[in-house]
Amino acid sequence: MSFYEADELEALGLRQVGRGVKISRKASIYGAERIEIGDHSRVDDFCILSAGEGASFRIGAHVHVACHTTLIGRADITLETFANLSSRVSLYSSSDDFSGAAMTNPTVPAEFTNVISAPVVIGRHVVVGCGSVVLPGVTIAYGCAIGALSLVSQSTEPCGIYAGAPLRRLKDRARDFEDAEARLRAAALEGR
Repeated sequence: MSFYEADELEALGLRQVGRGVKISRKASIYGAERIEIGDHSRVDDFCILSAGEGASFRIGAHVHVACHTTLIGRADITLETFANLSSRVSLYSSSDDFSGAAMTNPTVPAEFTNVISAPVVIGRHVVVGCGSVVLPGVTIAYGCAIGALSLVSQSTEPCGIYAGAPLRRLKDRARDFEDAEARLRAAALEGR
């Protein structure tokens, strides 16, 4: 994978870029001035980050956004520290109204559409499985794992393993990642 050099990252015009950030040269970024990326985070090939007007996208530290993943919308999207989006995940903070009460798609003037926008939050230590879709207004709580090909249309409770369409909680998720985080932080303080 070919990543931007530090001077190239600066030229993208992102609101904020942390240390050790890696963004693929094959990623597409729109509304860069509304996007901030924390230390040691990575955005892979063919990702689309499209922060629409009025939106603020915040990607925390040690976040991975895998190839072919999309973050798009006119409301805020937050990926908290240690979050991981597997390949082909789609996060939408905006969606057309599919009820038939209005027209749809971006080629139609706004007065004839009813775009629904609401913030999306992916919590700390969350992993979202390959091909999953997260809809506007959803918060995936701390420590959750979302199975591949899930439709996340409702918020979750912390430290659960969820999957499906409709999404359902399957069981509790182990919390060993908390000890691993403590060891990582200790190693960083020691300069390892």
